[in-house]
Amino acid sequence: MKVKVLFTGKTTDPWIRQGVEVYAGRIRHYVPFELTELRDDSQILKSVRNSDYLVLLDEHGETFSSLDWARNLEQKTAHLPKDLVFVIGGPYGFPAEVRARCDESLSLSRMTFSHQLVRLVFLEQLYRAFTIIKGEPYHHE
Repeated sequence: MKVKVLFTGKTTDPWIRQGVEVYAGRIRHYVPFELTELRDDSQILKSVRNSDYLVLLDEHGETFSSLDWARNLEQKTAHLPKDLVFVIGGPYGFPAEVRARCDESLSLSRMTFSHQLVRLVFLEQLYRAFTIIKGEPYHHE
């Protein structure tokens, strides 16, 4: 199984781009990981296979504490025979056909973040979850 993160549009802020690269590299120590920048929302469904488990990062999705998110991720990575694909949309959310295809929605917060900043925040949370799963000292409770 591979973990993939798709996002639409360019990451224009250099500090966000650098942070995304740092956390993507860290995540690759735990799982096969792929990060893909899509031109726009029309490419989302073209980039997802029927066999993929699709999770949208969406303000209306389910929220977790870091520990609960790690448990949820551990279950998925242990039991899903499919690739796990997370999609971060653009500033206007997702088209109806993408919402209809998703298996799950995840919210990082009830607050609204810029779609570029969410890329960095989500990758940090993904990395944090893997360190929790492995019992490493990154997360403090």
